[in-house]
Amino acid sequence: MGIDMDQFFKNSLVLLLFVMLSSTVMAQKFTTHAVKEGETLESISKQYKVTPYSILSYNKEIKQGEAIRPNTVLVIPLGAKVSVISVDPKVENNQTLFEKKEPVQEEPIGFTNHKVRKRETLYGISQRYHISEDEIKKYNSELYSSQLKKGMKLRIPKFRRVKPEENPINEDDYEIYTVAPKETRWSIAHKYGITIDSMLVLNPGLSKVTNYLAQGQELRMPKPPGSTLKGQETQLYQSYTVPAKMNFYRLEKQFNVKSDEIVRLNPEIAERGGLKEGMVIRIPVIRVDPGEVNTDNFIFYEVKPKQTEFSLTRKLGITYKELLDLNPDLREGLKAGMVLKLPKNQTGNFEVRNSLVLDKINLLDSINPINRPKLVFLFPFRLDRLDLKNKESVMENIEDRNSLKYSLGLYSGALIAIDSIAKLGISVDVKTYDNQLDLSRTKKILSDENLANVSAIVGPLDLPSLKEVAVRAAQYEVPVIAPIPAKSDLSLGNVFFSYTSEDVLRDRMLSYVEEKLTDENIIIIADEKSQATKALILEKFPKAKILEVKEEEKNIGINRDKLATLLSEDVENWVFVETGNFKLIASIVSILNAFKASLLNPETSTQKIDVRMFTTNKNSAFDNDIISSTHLSNLHFTYPSVYREAENSGFIKAYSKRFGDEPDRYAVRGFDLTYDLLLKLAYKNNLMDVSKIIGETEYAGNKFSYEKDMSSGYFNQASYIMTIDSLRVVQALK
Repeated sequence: MGIDMDQFFKNSLVLLLFVMLSSTVMAQKFTTHAVKEGETLESISKQYKVTPYSILSYNKEIKQGEAIRPNTVLVIPLGAKVSVISVDPKVENNQTLFEKKEPVQEEPIGFTNHKVRKRETLYGISQRYHISEDEIKKYNSELYSSQLKKGMKLRIPKFRRVKPEENPINEDDYEIYTVAPKETRWSIAHKYGITIDSMLVLNPGLSKVTNYLAQGQELRMPKPPGSTLKGQETQLYQSYTVPAKMNFYRLEKQFNVKSDEIVRLNPEIAERGGLKEGMVIRIPVIRVDPGEVNTDNFIFYEVKPKQTEFSLTRKLGITYKELLDLNPDLREGLKAGMVLKLPKNQTGNFEVRNSLVLDKINLLDSINPINRPKLVFLFPFRLDRLDLKNKESVMENIEDRNSLKYSLGLYSGALIAIDSIAKLGISVDVKTYDNQLDLSRTKKILSDENLANVSAIVGPLDLPSLKEVAVRAAQYEVPVIAPIPAKSDLSLGNVFFSYTSEDVLRDRMLSYVEEKLTDENIIIIADEKSQATKALILEKFPKAKILEVKEEEKNIGINRDKLATLLSEDVENWVFVETGNFKLIASIVSILNAFKASLLNPETSTQKIDVRMFTTNKNSAFDNDIISSTHLSNLHFTYPSVYREAENSGFIKAYSKRFGDEPDRYAVRGFDLTYDLLLKLAYKNNLMDVSKIIGETEYAGNKFSYEKDMSSGYFNQASYIMTIDSLRVVQALK
């Protein structure tokens, strides 16, 4: 049964009808057009019988009112509605007129009445009547302030439809491009000088959910006018105002262009008897061969609307001249949607994911109070097995049953997150269910719940129920958050695996050691079950030494004398310990600490051996009580982790005030996961879309950075490197 949320909230929560948007571009046909000298946006729109606005919407690299550069390749939508714009022959090229007039909005010829049925969405209604959602809202203004409800009566506008003329795509305008290794959508868009939007239009089969491209995948791309990418590229020019006392020798040195070429391109120089101060001349741009344009050599940035040269260079940490050298097309002006390449090691006010530069977005400053998320929590509280009248019995159950401990911890933290988001002005509708670790119970809950209205589902904890929830929720494109480690053999495209995987943690640990390594002596100690990990460490550090583990029927351990021959007195020894056996760990820690003590107390030994201990997988065996915390601290034990100790934050104070106790790590995780989820939904009520543009986020004790897997869901890539120092667990220095 659902848990009554009125226990936890004084204010009523508002229901949000969750409408998932999907693209209609699949049904649209397109062609391309190479702009000729003297052509304008209006003349091109008349030629293809489309509106200038339609061309602008598919070509973000051009702006309304600006002259279009010759040889620009435009994507032209065929069959779009035509708007009539009067042309004044007295206005040169009609540019002034175009700047002053917007495309004429088509008026409806009548209306149809529609009564909203149960579970209908605005998107579904728009598809039924072949109009846009905005057109429905325009003639039903109440939809701007309230949600679609059953029984609501709508006025559906009817438009005069003009049958488009047959204008088949001319395949001669395109070429098939085969994706090479380490190429991305952005690197290919940069090569062709088009936007990602244009690429998606020309290749409607490309996924709208993930940015994945497969090696060998074929794409339809526009041919550069008169050439291909493998041939000669179109020459670019820049305008240059001649300063006082300029001569041809200085011009040649400055632009690396011969004087006779400058005169040929600028006949007015000969006509006026040489270079004159104030003269505006054309200078050819010399292209520098950038080498292979792929993720090995560059990162890529997609220019946002309204960005200026100043804001762009400040964000990217690079001068505009450096940007021009890498991206000559910038000489024609900064345009939204254009893809810029940057040096691989470039740093600035941004994050990089899969070689794509992401803007850092402050979610707290980006909240939209119109968004009102609806969450469903599915946790195994097992209230059917608790005697709530017997406090001692309940406490014993919590200690004995991990599922209940996890559920109460996660949920109590989530409640503080919901309180916190409410203080920011965001209303949240919450339903919580006890699925009792029972698949049949989970199915019953799902059949009774209208998932079409849900923004996200958190839980459940058991894998069979998680699969069932994911499959049901996928029908409505609802994301499902797995709050604890979860492995699945099922492709769950809508699941957010919030717990960073062991493989990612291992890679992060090895990368950290590689970054810090100078001349240290690496030793690997791995038991039989950890041979695969040993192989990965050796692959990363081929010079590492191996100490074999003795594994007998009842005993397991290492040879101390053999270890002594592998340790170095000249450099620090970094020892990887890879096992899930607490007895082996205890033995190794004790032996390593004895060697370390020689350095700490030089009077007791002539040896001076410095040792530091690592692992790529800190499993529960490392937490066994027989392993000395003091010894681990002496060895500066370092490991990867999905969480860190929560700082003395506002969350801890709020939790203690509400529940009268300090939060455990599950409560911290419940808060961080839910707060992150709600902030993202408050920014844009579509978690899949937000995950494409939001980089790493961090809260009280957890980090999140979701990346979409091609064949499965979204996986958290964030982690910490922790070390034990002075008996305290702290983040390792970067």
